[in-house]
Amino acid sequence: MRIFVAGATGAVGRTLVPALVSAGHSVAGLTRTAAKVEAIKRMGAEPVVADGLDETAIRTAVVSVRPDIIIDELTDLAGVTDLRHFDRAFAVTNQLRTRGTDYLLAAAREAGVKRFIAQSFCGWTYARAGGAVKTETDQLDPDPPQELRRTLEAIRYLERTVTNSANPEGIVLRYGSFYGPGTGMLAPAMIDQLRRRRMPLIGDGAGWWSFIHVDDAAAATVAAVDRGTAGNIYNICDDEPAEVREWLPELARVLGAKPPLHVLAWIGRLVAGEHVVSMMMQVRAGSNAKAKRELAWQPAHPSWRKGFAEIASQDFAQRSAA
Repeated sequence: MRIFVAGATGAVGRTLVPALVSAGHSVAGLTRTAAKVEAIKRMGAEPVVADGLDETAIRTAVVSVRPDIIIDELTDLAGVTDLRHFDRAFAVTNQLRTRGTDYLLAAAREAGVKRFIAQSFCGWTYARAGGAVKTETDQLDPDPPQELRRTLEAIRYLERTVTNSANPEGIVLRYGSFYGPGTGMLAPAMIDQLRRRRMPLIGDGAGWWSFIHVDDAAAATVAAVDRGTAGNIYNICDDEPAEVREWLPELARVLGAKPPLHVLAWIGRLVAGEHVVSMMMQVRAGSNAKAKRELAWQPAHPSWRKGFAEIASQDFAQRSAA
């Protein structure tokens, strides 16, 4: 099929585009900057340059490509580490999830696109009550901390708009927290924060998180092209949800950093904000059972524990060789 990947050079796109090409699809990859055109060509895709928030440019790009499927991986999160001002850090991404989604869907309808697959998130968005691991039918947080509200509303908008679309048919993939070589939880900025002990463990660290290796996120997305059911949402995460008090010290350990500092909850509220305390102590993880069952997908990295360690050891070997 002819597939248009919006966000072709992002964390998922860099792995997704080659995976789609390997699966026999013809791929056009959207980037905002001309400097990334050659990278898209090297992935075996046709580069398209347009800003996701430019309605005219997006319409022109999609109509010229006339894809069968659009996969929306548009975000603006490179280097984001300022969790204290969360909504400010996610401001452009929230526009991409709202206006950007509208622009892509409108262009998709004009171009006769059959299927629209969009990136969402699996984690702190769930209601902070009940079981530690949530399914796709569980409620999103009805009363999130103030600093998360605009971002959660943008996620709600994207999910509602895409799953209610019949022309093209819409599917939403809720990815867990990304990690991979040089990206997500193992991005240089994050590693620097951990090594400088600037990411403390707050309170009891009982918040639950879900993770996903970027390669597994891409593989699940390829599976959704053929096997996803219209109007559905799928949690795309690994097999081992974990509490912050388990994964944060382990991540520091495999990176050769000192254990994270421990901060009392009330101090955390003063220094970082209620939303960061919530992420450390109250949030819930997601179950991948539906995606494994319906997409016939299995994560090649079923545990963040081994995944973190493998990437950290590769990074150490590369630095030693240099």
